[in-house]
Amino acid sequence: MDLKGKTIGFGLTGSHCTFAEVMPEIQKLVDAGAEVVPVISHTVATTDTRFGNSNDWQAQLRTITGNDIIATIVDAEPLGPSKRFDVMVIAPCTGTSLSKLANAVTDSAVMMATKATLRNLHPVVLAISTNDGLGLNAANVAKVMATKNIYMVPYGQDAPDKKPNSLVARMELIKETCEAALEGKQLQPMLVEKFRYMQ
Repeated sequence: MDLKGKTIGFGLTGSHCTFAEVMPEIQKLVDAGAEVVPVISHTVATTDTRFGNSNDWQAQLRTITGNDIIATIVDAEPLGPSKRFDVMVIAPCTGTSLSKLANAVTDSAVMMATKATLRNLHPVVLAISTNDGLGLNAANVAKVMATKNIYMVPYGQDAPDKKPNSLVARMELIKETCEAALEGKQLQPMLVEKFRYMQ
């Protein structure tokens, strides 16, 4: 599926350590001819961390996409009636955001934009980054995987020796997952080796 002319909502939630990995993937979508509209959670909008400060990340998003950022529920609400997004991406998708999506909690711009996209029967692509994907959030991973129009960026354990419950998506596969999702297909294989344990 050619992304040229498609409008992609790109949601970022608070896995700050993966932002640097995600930014080049947003650029790939823009380079493919898509219009990318950034949507951020309250945490992303307000939190500075050792991985960078919020204002710098937001400036980078505006520079890459050429669009204003949607950061409030009020600004995200019209996305449903307008049917603006052909596909909605959440990358990184934290365990908290995954839990909210799985349990229909709409309390942020990202969740509202995602709900709007699902309402319009358009695909949602999740690139998870969660320390408890094989823990308490395993039930939510399974729930969203079984939900119509939700597609997963292939993921695997990123640090099984130190964080055995942690799951992280291969962010470099976001573009390919979007292309497949727009054709109603899950990019395969979905479960991939993120980390090989070496003795």
